[in-house]
Amino acid sequence: MATAAKVPATIPALGGEQSLNRYLSEIRRFPILAPEEEYMLAKRYQEHGDTEAASKLVTSHLRLVAKIAMGYRGYGLPASELISEGNIGLMQGVKKFEPDRGFRLATYAMWWIRASIQEYILRSWSLVKMGTTAAQKKLFFNLRRMKSKLDAFEEGDLNPEHLAKIAKDLGVTEDEVNSMNRRMAMGGDSSLNAPMREDGEGTWQDWLVDTDPLQDERLAEDEEKHVRHDLLVEAMDDLNDREKHILAERRLSDDPKTLEELSQVYGVSRERVRQIEVRAFDKLQKAMLRLAGGKGLLPAMA
Repeated sequence: MATAAKVPATIPALGGEQSLNRYLSEIRRFPILAPEEEYMLAKRYQEHGDTEAASKLVTSHLRLVAKIAMGYRGYGLPASELISEGNIGLMQGVKKFEPDRGFRLATYAMWWIRASIQEYILRSWSLVKMGTTAAQKKLFFNLRRMKSKLDAFEEGDLNPEHLAKIAKDLGVTEDEVNSMNRRMAMGGDSSLNAPMREDGEGTWQDWLVDTDPLQDERLAEDEEKHVRHDLLVEAMDDLNDREKHILAERRLSDDPKTLEELSQVYGVSRERVRQIEVRAFDKLQKAMLRLAGGKGLLPAMA
């Protein structure tokens, strides 16, 4: 990853877990920018290298970084370190942001923040190195979510049904799912009731419920949903009619068709339908990545 620009002096100090509560309180004092103000600040930084403008863009999004970082608290790493890495990603996002593309900074910066945090987690885990494949990284960051969705809370190895479902949805083998599940079990999760300070005041779960959602986070998530939907629609043009139909019936429908049903529609074997589905999904993912990069949404990670 490229080295981030110098941290603006106005960012509160984040020395470790002991100062985390103070940091989280201090960053709330930075105002959320209106779209017009954000655009003008971004133009000032882009055209004139105005560091004061860049500082305001960074500090107005520190709460967004903290929110995203808290979502990665289950990997056994200090939240203060995750937030620090997310702040580096935010600064890279500000540095690369092009306001004339029409997106809000939060929408663009979220890609950089998540990428920075995920790269840090992968570097920090002794059992998951940077040399892993893209599929393994995807498995690493989605396994907990998939298990929660399936209510797969059993101790030890996953049952065969859950194992098969996760492997299929993430495009990896069952052996890879089993192996990753065991690795992550050894890593352990942080307790949500663990105190954030030595005096015992404040726990992690205090930060999970927010009755007043951040405006920039809500707007960014809404805009990101629209962006992803538009990318999906545009990327579907890379598929032929049969691929579109099979992928839509298998992956995008609320009531997915079985391989047997689609094999009868097209007069081919179930295995052939499965092959077409896998190929179409792969083409769709590549097309979405290409389009996202072309629209300046993806960070140029090394």
